[in-house]
Amino acid sequence: MANRIRTASTLFRIGIAAGRATPGDRLRWWGLFGAAAAVAFVVLATVATVATFDGREARAEARGPVVAFGENAEPRLLYRQGGDSVGGWPVSLVFVRPLSADAPVPAGVTRWPEPGEVLLSPELLRTGAGEGILTRYGRFAGTIGADGLVTPSERIAYVRVGDEAPKSDRRWLPLAAFGRNGGATGEMVDQPAVTSPLLALWALAGLPALALAVVAARVGSRTRDRRSGLLQALGGTGRHRMIVNIGEAAVPAVLGTLVALAPYAVASVHSTRLAPTGYILDHRDVQGAWPMAAASAAVSLLVVLALVVGTHRVRRDGTSTRPASFGDRVPAWRPALCGVGVALVLTSQYLPRKAQLLVFTSGTVVMWAFLSSVVALLTRRLGSWVAASGRRKGHPGRLVGGRWTHAHPGVIVRLALAMVIGIGIVAQMQVWTSRLGVQSQAAVATHQRIKDTVVEVTPSRMTAAQTDRFRSSLPAGSVLLSHAFHDPGPPKEPWITVGGTCRDLRALRVSCHGAKATAGGNAQVAEMRRWYGDFVFVPASRIGVKADGTESLIVVTPVAGQLAAVKQAAFTLPNPAVQVEALGSGWQGSSRSRLPNWIQLFGITGILFVLVAGAVSAAAEFVRIRHALAPLAVLTGRRGVFRSVASWHLTVPLLVATVVTGVVTAWHSVFFIALVKEGSVSWTVLAAGVSACAAVSLAVGLLGARASAREAERWKPAAD
Repeated sequence: MANRIRTASTLFRIGIAAGRATPGDRLRWWGLFGAAAAVAFVVLATVATVATFDGREARAEARGPVVAFGENAEPRLLYRQGGDSVGGWPVSLVFVRPLSADAPVPAGVTRWPEPGEVLLSPELLRTGAGEGILTRYGRFAGTIGADGLVTPSERIAYVRVGDEAPKSDRRWLPLAAFGRNGGATGEMVDQPAVTSPLLALWALAGLPALALAVVAARVGSRTRDRRSGLLQALGGTGRHRMIVNIGEAAVPAVLGTLVALAPYAVASVHSTRLAPTGYILDHRDVQGAWPMAAASAAVSLLVVLALVVGTHRVRRDGTSTRPASFGDRVPAWRPALCGVGVALVLTSQYLPRKAQLLVFTSGTVVMWAFLSSVVALLTRRLGSWVAASGRRKGHPGRLVGGRWTHAHPGVIVRLALAMVIGIGIVAQMQVWTSRLGVQSQAAVATHQRIKDTVVEVTPSRMTAAQTDRFRSSLPAGSVLLSHAFHDPGPPKEPWITVGGTCRDLRALRVSCHGAKATAGGNAQVAEMRRWYGDFVFVPASRIGVKADGTESLIVVTPVAGQLAAVKQAAFTLPNPAVQVEALGSGWQGSSRSRLPNWIQLFGITGILFVLVAGAVSAAAEFVRIRHALAPLAVLTGRRGVFRSVASWHLTVPLLVATVVTGVVTAWHSVFFIALVKEGSVSWTVLAAGVSACAAVSLAVGLLGARASAREAERWKPAAD
């Protein structure tokens, strides 16, 4: 045992020394450092996501309403939910009316305010200051505590209504306590499953981080592969080679993992706002998951070291001591896995709706991870053809470049990996951000045409006196209409009527004659027809709203920008409206419309990792090619051979990879749109991505040739 420990210690020190003496060691050191930091960052982001979802559920449960059931149940509080929006972000409203002095309060609330007063969340208070939030729902009485918010960025308000709110209104829930059914309040109403953000995180950022780790592990691999072969020839086992390789990569990998813990530590002390989403990460959730974070960081370190060991292998058949590195051939299982990914994508359409997106995303990750291997297989065959063509025509650059491409397809894999994944991420970001749906797109178009001049008011119950009070509080020149849905049942079809006084109808350019209203109207009327269909105007002497939920109110303001005033008039009624929003704005403020912000966050992070991977891979290839090509200047007698070899070995295969990736990306994007039945492909964005990768392919060839030419000027024969 003592001998084994001493041997392992010696081999580990050899690995550390080799990491400092290998050609291109600084490049590999920083590459492994960045790769370990990237992988650990994504892993720790996963831990923070899971911890955040757990914390949200716990806090939502603490404030959830407990309804009083049964004849003997004694309700102590009337409770009703509503909705609003501030700055395009949804706001959750909770209207309460205590029925006893000891009425229960939810977490985050120490006592109920007086009638006509309101408690606001800190984020709602901050973002709504410019929209009159201090007076919109009543008099401001304080803020909600952190224990009553599922996240510090939640926008929620508790509004205490006057005692004249009717007890007989069935839309008010009688409550006995708080502490249950938290999923029905605030942000928890439309919270997705934790798998949704995790899938997006790993598809857009996790895969590029792993690609960066693979690229960094293979930087300067030629020398290490020769060392592994030498260790095998000297009788070393796989364990001995593993120890040396780990020793070579341990220092940068450990330091990179520790650096990734720094942002996690900051997020566990201070609640952090995630741009561009606006979401505030609660530091209590992150802090409570430190044990899991430490264990996960250790696992991410082991993953990076495992990639380092796994990408440096030697032949096990005993016929040769030459390393069987990825540069020599493309293992058959890699293109096979790419085929598995494509198969998962294709079969996802035949699965149940809930499983489709999961299987599609999993197949996408596998397909993009191994598509570069398929490209390498194609370019290897292309290399054979180019070399044969160069031999027939006596073209040394084409001959050498083709043979290198055939002999070292792994080089093309590492260089193409960044471009392949980069184009895929950009395309997916564009497709996901286009998934607004028909209704959301219509809402955006409506806002562009008439702004917020048509406002829908959904009251729970409004008497004639309350309606008159509401009208008197509206901005001057406003028109008040009633919207009614009539459903007589089969065989008759339902229809919609919009009622208003003759004065209000004439203000909308709708003629009023006795009991009939003739067609006409302005831009606001045209937009209402787009949303409500072919409704009928009905003259009315007085506007009222029934309590059965079939009627609501419509306010048309003379100019834009008066939505806040309409909301204040509606929410300060004794029995406030449940919802007040501009026509179609409910679709603009939906969670679907905020999804692009999360896609941008994960996608930009992934693109950053991809750019680093591409830079490391290209720099490593420049180091290798400048030493290998330098003697050719002596053999050929001309410097033009550098441009020729670099073009056929680097530029042409990368252009092939770009074309293949563009075709696959177009098919994948169209298939995804067909699967989810929404969104669109921006061929301009895809063309820009392919053009950028083509430009990079040309630049890599030119820079490789330049590096070789400069090295040739100072090259001297040396025994190696």
